[in-house]
Amino acid sequence: MRPAPGRKTRAIVQVGPLRLPAAIGRSGRTSRKREGDGATPIAAMPLLSGFLRGDRLPQPQSALPLRRIRPAMLWCDAPKHPSYNRLVRAPFKPSHEEMQRKDELYDICLVLDWNVTARRRHAGSAIFFHLIRPGYEPTAGCIALAQRDMLRILPHLRRGTVVRVL
Repeated sequence: MRPAPGRKTRAIVQVGPLRLPAAIGRSGRTSRKREGDGATPIAAMPLLSGFLRGDRLPQPQSALPLRRIRPAMLWCDAPKHPSYNRLVRAPFKPSHEEMQRKDELYDICLVLDWNVTARRRHAGSAIFFHLIRPGYEPTAGCIALAQRDMLRILPHLRRGTVVRVL
């Protein structure tokens, strides 16, 4: 992924010959990612896993296993909690994000290895590769694609595929 010309919150994702428009963090890109800064980390991040809203979408073709999102699935974003930057189950009082959102952002949601396998507190959580908001609005630090584009690249992605943010 490379920045798109002219707008710090836009990017171009390249998979083979495909070049697809994407949205990134509201603060653009950074090499010094911090929790809540709204920036997309400049890094090479392997794909770890994926989630799917199976109640909304059929299982897409993908070599990356996609786990069906359930109502009790949450993602902990509380830096001081032992489950920081991990999937947790409801009920869960510390700060978290619901995986089963009312909007479509996480209908397909891929987990990038940013601060997951080697966690550092306050270094940013939940850098996902997910679906876009209308109008390609910026994300909180994730990378977002249109659903049609995500479905086009999913067959080429597998666990360990490296997403490089330049």
